[in-house]
Amino acid sequence: MDSFTPTKRSTLKRLPGRGEYEREPVYQILDEGFVCHVGFVVEGQPFVIPTGYARAGDTLYIHGAQASRMLRTLREGVEVCLTVTLVDGMVMARSAFHHSINYRSVMVFGRAVSVEDGAEKWEALRALTEHLAPGRWAEVRQPTDGEVRATLVLALSLVEASAKIRTGPPVDDEEDYELPVWAGVVPLRMVADEPVDDPRLTPGIEQPPHVLNYTRGVRR
Repeated sequence: MDSFTPTKRSTLKRLPGRGEYEREPVYQILDEGFVCHVGFVVEGQPFVIPTGYARAGDTLYIHGAQASRMLRTLREGVEVCLTVTLVDGMVMARSAFHHSINYRSVMVFGRAVSVEDGAEKWEALRALTEHLAPGRWAEVRQPTDGEVRATLVLALSLVEASAKIRTGPPVDDEEDYELPVWAGVVPLRMVADEPVDDPRLTPGIEQPPHVLNYTRGVRR
């Protein structure tokens, strides 16, 4: 299907006009971001933990050490709410009340499962590396068997998801448009600075193109 079926949890209640259920914009947001926040409840105590992730088709992967409390809890099948947010601009209105932010966000609900199949786990680790820096996996040392065993990988199927997006200028009260106050949008974007070599880098090793030209954008 080209879109997600809205559910009671994924349907936007506040400003529903900003809701997006088509898969393509949801995937674009997930592919551009690289940090998600994972929310879950343990014995009545809510936790929200930031972590890296990667998308492979209709699946999100997260990973970490086998000892990770979050991952060990999630693989038990608790309900998960995972979010990714990209900030595109500061929206400055003529009144303090109507200031806002242009953003793109995704919310995913479901239950994560542990990836036990060796081939899928290997592909998930590759996807996680490539999501961080496309082209990196082919250049670096591949994980050893011990490193793979020490890593817990969880998969969250993209079944129940939605996006919320705000774009455009400020929306002021009609009577405020005549106020002598600047209003508009200050665009924001993530820009990579000049790479810094590891002090122990072997002399003569040059910075590869995927480092020199690093950017965050839509992944295909």
